[in-house]
Amino acid sequence: MINLTHTITETQITIQKQKSEGKTIGFVPTMGALHEGHITLIRRAAAENDFVVVSIFVNPIQFNNPEDLAKYPRTLDEDMEKLAGTGCTLVFAPSADEMYPEPDLTEFDFGQLDKVMEGKFRPGHFKGVAIVVKKLFEIVTPHKAYFGEKDFQQLAIIKKMVSMLQMPVEIVPCPIIREADGLAMSSRNARLSADERTEAPLLFKALSGIKENYSWFIPDGTKQLVTGEIQESKYFRVEYVSVVDIETLQPFEDWQDVEHAVVCVAAFIGSVRLIDNIVLY
Repeated sequence: MINLTHTITETQITIQKQKSEGKTIGFVPTMGALHEGHITLIRRAAAENDFVVVSIFVNPIQFNNPEDLAKYPRTLDEDMEKLAGTGCTLVFAPSADEMYPEPDLTEFDFGQLDKVMEGKFRPGHFKGVAIVVKKLFEIVTPHKAYFGEKDFQQLAIIKKMVSMLQMPVEIVPCPIIREADGLAMSSRNARLSADERTEAPLLFKALSGIKENYSWFIPDGTKQLVTGEIQESKYFRVEYVSVVDIETLQPFEDWQDVEHAVVCVAAFIGSVRLIDNIVLY
C-alpha cells in the first residue's frame, strides 16, 4: 500500500517516523505523467534505500511558456497505478499553494552553468527548478535523490546547488531510458502525432552517428553535422546543438581541451520540444 500525502506537514511526520526507526530515505522528484524512465529511477531507489518517496508536482515557476504549463499532463490516478510494485512507499503530491503560499524569491548564482543551452532558451527555468528541488529536499530530507541524465544540464545544476548549500543528500545520476527505437523516454512523447512519433528517433540517430565519427571533425564541425542531419527532416526544427565540456557545460575549440565532452540537443517536432544528449568521451 502506497501512502499518498498532499501537505508538507503530513509528509514530514511520515518521513521522520521512518528516520527514527533508522531507515534510509530515497527520493525521486517528478512532475508526474510517469513512464518507464521514472519507474527505473524508482526501482533503483527502492533497491538502495529502505523507504522511497516520489513527489508528483507540476512546478509552475519552472515553465517560461504558459502554454507548455497548461498542456503538461496531470495524471495522478494513473501515476498511482503505475507505482504499484515499484517499491515506492510514499507519494507526495502537493498543490501549488501548498508549495508556494507566497512567492519564493530565492536567488542562486550558478556562474555560467545556467547561462547556456536550456538556460539561454528558457529564461528563468533553472531558477524555478532549483527553488523547487531545494524545497523538496528540505521537506523530504532524503539520504539519496535520483535524477535521469536526459536532463543533463538540470542534473549539473542540482549537483552545484547541493554543493553550494552543503545539503546532506547524495545525488545519484541514472542513465537515459530509451524506447526500442532509441527515442529518449519523456512525458512529452505522448503529445506526438503518429507521423511525428515515427520521425522522432532521428534525434538519437544523429547523436549516435556523431559519437562514432566525432574525432574526424573539430567540435564546431560536429555541431553543424548534427544540426544538418536533424534538419533534413521536414518535421524537426533545431533550437540548439551544443558540444560542451561535461563539467562546465561550456563550448571549446579542440578535443584536447577537455577531459570529457557531451553533445546536447533541443529540437521541436511539431509543437513538442524534445531534448537529448550523448557523451562522446
